Amino acid sequence: MRRVLSVILAATLAIGALSGCGKQSEEMEENGTVTITIWHDKEDAVAEVLQTKLETLEPEIHVVLEKKSDLTESLKMVGNDPKAAPDMYLFAHDKIGVYAEMEILSPITDIISEQELEQYVESTVEAATYKDTVYQLPIYYETLLFMYNRLYMSDEEVPKTTEELYAYMQENTNGGHYGFVEQHSTPYYAAGWINGFEGSILSADGTAGLDKPETIAALEYHKKFVELMPGETEYATVNTLFKEKMAHSTIAGPWLIPTVRESGIDVGIAAMPVIDETGIPISPYMGVQGVHVLKNAAENKHEAVEKVLRLLMEPDIGLELAQASGCAPANKACYEMDEVLSDEVVMAMKETAEYAVPMPNVPEMDVMWTVAGNLLTDINMSDKDVTLSAQEAQQEAEKLIESMR
Repeated sequence: MRRVLSVILAATLAIGALSGCGKQSEEMEENGTVTITIWHDKEDAVAEVLQTKLETLEPEIHVVLEKKSDLTESLKMVGNDPKAAPDMYLFAHDKIGVYAEMEILSPITDIISEQELEQYVESTVEAATYKDTVYQLPIYYETLLFMYNRLYMSDEEVPKTTEELYAYMQENTNGGHYGFVEQHSTPYYAAGWINGFEGSILSADGTAGLDKPETIAALEYHKKFVELMPGETEYATVNTLFKEKMAHSTIAGPWLIPTVRESGIDVGIAAMPVIDETGIPISPYMGVQGVHVLKNAAENKHEAVEKVLRLLMEPDIGLELAQASGCAPANKACYEMDEVLSDEVVMAMKETAEYAVPMPNVPEMDVMWTVAGNLLTDINMSDKDVTLSAQEAQQEAEKLIESMR
């Protein structure tokens, strides 16, 4: 795999027009200021908190937060080219394996000691680790949440188990209304059911798990819930049903909550229902957002990079992000602050994170999103045999993974 990624990198480094940050950085250094460029793809509220904090490093260090809608592909193209690549980037942990294999990342532990990382929620550091090396400084994390409209479902009616949820769906799905909706045929959402059966889409070592008995059992069990949901399960369709009060409950990300509240919905947030067959809650993926350092910056701007990282380690940043955008801080110290402890959304994610599964950060996951999505479409929307479809999908995944390597 490293050989394949190296070929990609070598072929694309010639494209140097993506950014002029390297030259700008050299010019600033001549004037006594080191420029650190950080690519990101975050919403404005998050970027504003970080930019305000990072400006306190002026004039010694000038940090440029540059938003990139195509961040992952851009990084693959520029690699470690000092004339085109950023110094750092802020992104989810799930692409760490790709860039580590391209050999463009510097281990965070080359700059921040492992002992200092103990201040972070353990699962966030686990998510940031690839082949026993930590490549990301966690800042905040996200999980899916169980949400409900109090107009229809009272706090006392919130299902504690999946069978209670199913009974509620049977009773309340009619006349264009749905008791519960979710993006059932999207792997990121279906993963919660699969993980709750102790199955897997992909294991930590890059082994596909689509034909595991536990995965097949999860897909079989989930089908009866799917039958009581709309056939279309795109992000816009599902969220619109909930926002327009046509769905009583849903599983969605915290990013949905602001728009739901703007729609005038009294939204409640509850723990994930426990799967009756396993005694395990629906266990969604957890995504950890954090900063990664490119090798070139670690080697040539080490002192400035360290100062940026240490500033981002301060707990008050986690507090401000929680207040600005409902982010769940990765720093444990934040959970001693009243403002965080009283935040319903953040504390719900903290509870869910106790059984959530970090998204696999190995390169093979790039293949699995597509293969697993096709599998879910086959069984949930084309009513194909679950076992046979899972076996065929497993063969396809193994073939693609082997070709990748």
